[in-house]
Amino acid sequence: MRRGVTIRFEGIGKRFGRRVVMRGIAGQARPGSILVLTGPNGSGKSTLLQILAGLIRPTRGEVRYLDGDGEVPREEWRHRIGMAAPALALYEELTAMENLEFCARVRGLEVDGDRLRNGLVAVGLDPDRPTVVGGFSTGMQQRLKLAQAVLHDPDVLLLDEPGANLDPDGQDWLAEFVRGMAEEGRTVVVATNDRDEMTWGTDRVALPG
Repeated sequence: MRRGVTIRFEGIGKRFGRRVVMRGIAGQARPGSILVLTGPNGSGKSTLLQILAGLIRPTRGEVRYLDGDGEVPREEWRHRIGMAAPALALYEELTAMENLEFCARVRGLEVDGDRLRNGLVAVGLDPDRPTVVGGFSTGMQQRLKLAQAVLHDPDVLLLDEPGANLDPDGQDWLAEFVRGMAEEGRTVVVATNDRDEMTWGTDRVALPG
């Protein structure tokens, strides 16, 4: 049975040098729900997502990760989240299967060929395609990033502009994919300005410009 994770954040502020990116941001993401982070460009959506992932620390405020056992230990946190974002790079000289295999090894997962193949099929990619990722469309690369994000079956899924570069059919598929992740009991957080993606959310936090 999946141990759901609740993310609570309060009074979050972030400063880079003299530049204040955000201040006083609060919210909660719950298991089985989709929290949508909205706001104009430059409002700090991507920065907040990185703070929730534990990749950077807030200048002010607190983020708490909770499950049925109480606080999730810091050292356990990164193993329970998956993240897909434009800034996360792929190895363009490798195929999709090779990229996913590398991701599995980095995460310390057993390299299971069937698991990798199923992971690619689940996001609409052909595991037998010999083309290196550098020859993929940006939409196909986005699908591969999603496959990497969920490869280890995380309890939390953090998505930054997940529909970027997907065609209309791809966006329809993505909506079902993300909703399915939440229906399985995951906690999903999406940073977006896309009006359709905003409708996914059961909860919303709007960052001021």
